Amino acid sequence: MITSKQLRNKWISFYESKGHVNIGAVSLIGDGSTGVMFNVAGMQPLMPYLLGQPHPAGKRLCNVQGCVRTVDIESVGDASHFTFFEMMGNWSLGDYFKKEKTAWSFELLTKEFGLDKDKLCSTVFAGNESAPRDEETAKFLEELGIRKENIFYLDKSNNWWELEGTVGTPCGPDNEWFYPLHDEKCCDTCDINCACGRYVEIGNDVYMQYKKLEGGKYAPLENKNVDTGFGLDRMLAFLNGLTDGYKTDLFSGVIAYLEKISGKRYDDGGEAQKAMRIIADHTRTSVMLIGDVNGIVPSNTGAGYILRRLMRRAVRYARTLGIESKELLNAAKIFIEEVYNEAYPLLPEKEEYILQEFSREIERFEATLEKGIKEFEKCVNGIERKNEFMSKQNPDYVKESAIGGKQAFKLYDTYGFPLELTEELAAERGYTVDAAGFEAAFKEHQQKSHAVAEGQFKGGLADTGEATTRLHTATHLLNAALKKVLSPDINQKGSNITPERLRFDFNFSRPLTEEEIREVEALVNEKIKEDIPVVFAEMPYEQAREEGITGVFDSKYGEVVKTYSIGGFSREMCGGPHVGRTGELGTFKIVKEQSSASGIRRIKAVLE
Repeated sequence: MITSKQLRNKWISFYESKGHVNIGAVSLIGDGSTGVMFNVAGMQPLMPYLLGQPHPAGKRLCNVQGCVRTVDIESVGDASHFTFFEMMGNWSLGDYFKKEKTAWSFELLTKEFGLDKDKLCSTVFAGNESAPRDEETAKFLEELGIRKENIFYLDKSNNWWELEGTVGTPCGPDNEWFYPLHDEKCCDTCDINCACGRYVEIGNDVYMQYKKLEGGKYAPLENKNVDTGFGLDRMLAFLNGLTDGYKTDLFSGVIAYLEKISGKRYDDGGEAQKAMRIIADHTRTSVMLIGDVNGIVPSNTGAGYILRRLMRRAVRYARTLGIESKELLNAAKIFIEEVYNEAYPLLPEKEEYILQEFSREIERFEATLEKGIKEFEKCVNGIERKNEFMSKQNPDYVKESAIGGKQAFKLYDTYGFPLELTEELAAERGYTVDAAGFEAAFKEHQQKSHAVAEGQFKGGLADTGEATTRLHTATHLLNAALKKVLSPDINQKGSNITPERLRFDFNFSRPLTEEEIREVEALVNEKIKEDIPVVFAEMPYEQAREEGITGVFDSKYGEVVKTYSIGGFSREMCGGPHVGRTGELGTFKIVKEQSSASGIRRIKAVLE
């Protein structure tokens, strides 16, 4: 048996012996440079260096990087899907290339992990109009001792790597490694292309020779790079002879705990097994996102919405397992204190905060969950009664099979059910949900809320004199400072400005500490002292969004928007008015911080 901690250490020590520097892991939260919310691949944080920028640690790098991928969240519950996973990686930035990399991967797999070279299989790029057949890699593999019949040429869909939905990112052909789980062939032609599941992919080496352009075209990179990615979760299961990823030591402690408190056995399969997998996976990912260096908290927008969905899904499946939701906190503690305490030392440091945020979200959801479930059942029972009645009246009546959009929105707005949760519940009962109707109801609700909020905002700025203008600019600085100090997920939820003070509402689940208040205050005053120009510009709305310029109420903007930028610190869509430079503001002081509503905090501040 090999443990997860041993596997991480073995990977790093092997590549350090080959002259690589361990650069450690970076934040799970995307920085906006690649247009994705989370880091979804181990190489993603290295994008600038793969494109030619020199890395301060040199040209040979390695690490184990956490990633979050939630596009197939509904698939979690089987033996192999996870929303958080780790990638073991190493890179050459314009240094070594195919000959060295194939040799080191071969050495790692055969000597360090003890795999039989005669069973080891590899796939290479077959070539197309964009790039030639990768005969070079195949030649190196043969020279190392890989049997010729175990080298397969596959098309772009199998042996070409690129980040979907991005432009300007590196890409190229890859060389994937496969190994049989057993020696029993399902048929005479059983190989890595067979769907029987005998062969498992254990990792790949990407040869980044190209840069992705608009229109599906590619251009040669100035420097040829290597990007190796081996999934730690998958490799750990494989090396231990497991086909169930939830039986490794990454999950075994939590699964055993869930078995103990539920009285159910994981190996009995069925819905209990599925529930344990979902609870374990979603709890782990939630811990990682809250405890990240740029940690987020549950909210109704962006990354915070994904986190909320994961946590609430875990709560619901805890109920199906017959355990109290508060037990999720003990599952979280196992991940923090036993599984990831060494690899992610920030987790133990933030343990109290992580558990506090977890507990708050559980309490928020549980307060309405029971009523929400009853409301859902009421919806379904109503449809069933109607279908039964109408079928008796008219044999040709087409039965309703969808929960209405307005009903789904009520579950969201009143009971905190994400749309996806309602869709899951509906599917379990054989129904769908009118998602378009939900969006229409949501938009109608926004428009009504915005109308009220705009009235308050305009009322606050009825006096557009110098004092109010200064406070308006200070509000932009405050918004940006809160994002820096507390969380990038902070969003304005209301604003009222008079000539004497500003009032600013924002999403946050707890009172600010005195230290946080002073830090926000100091950051705003720092930007005031820098006397930064406040720059006005008009641009198309879509361009503003693409550039990351924030706005308060998306639906109120036209095709062309007004924007105000304060250096690189604050960029917002706004109608103004504003001062010309931050130096005109004076000294910023927070006079009060309090609750405004559930999950909403309010700051009152003045300029002296």
